[in-house]
Amino acid sequence: MERHSSVQVPWSVIPDYHCFGCSPHNASGLRLEFEPHPDGLQAHFRLGRSFESYPGVVHGGLIGVICDEVMGNLIVLARHHPAFTVSQRTRFISPLLIDSEYHCVATLSETQLPIQASAEILDADGTVCATSSAAYQPFELDAVRHQLTLRDDEVALLSHALTTANALSSNGVQQ
Repeated sequence: MERHSSVQVPWSVIPDYHCFGCSPHNASGLRLEFEPHPDGLQAHFRLGRSFESYPGVVHGGLIGVICDEVMGNLIVLARHHPAFTVSQRTRFISPLLIDSEYHCVATLSETQLPIQASAEILDADGTVCATSSAAYQPFELDAVRHQLTLRDDEVALLSHALTTANALSSNGVQQ
């Protein structure tokens, strides 16, 4: 599979962001990196034993986290707004194995609000191992200031990064 260059998420303008899914600063996190995909956005990953459930199997909850992370960042990059997950449904088709290569591909629908997204996790052979669909409600940073731990300067940096991010079209497909 052809690899593309990484897409910078707007959160990276905050020097010490600790997102469990995508921050390089979170030593216990997934440290996902995103790449454009012809249908939206993708992340390649390989999880070690610290993410294990049954011996040799990735914990199922992390499958939902990975899908949510790729779908949520697709929304941020394509629609230029952060959004809270309001519902998510994940279907497990086959277990993901520790120390195996996978990738998650997220797509957006053209619907209005709430924003609808879907994701698939595929193994190295392209076999679908899990699917997820979710609804997201966009928000304005100023409207949720009481829930976030961002300083005024960080809100300004993030607001600017959100408005200038132009990696993907409004439906997530690379232009």
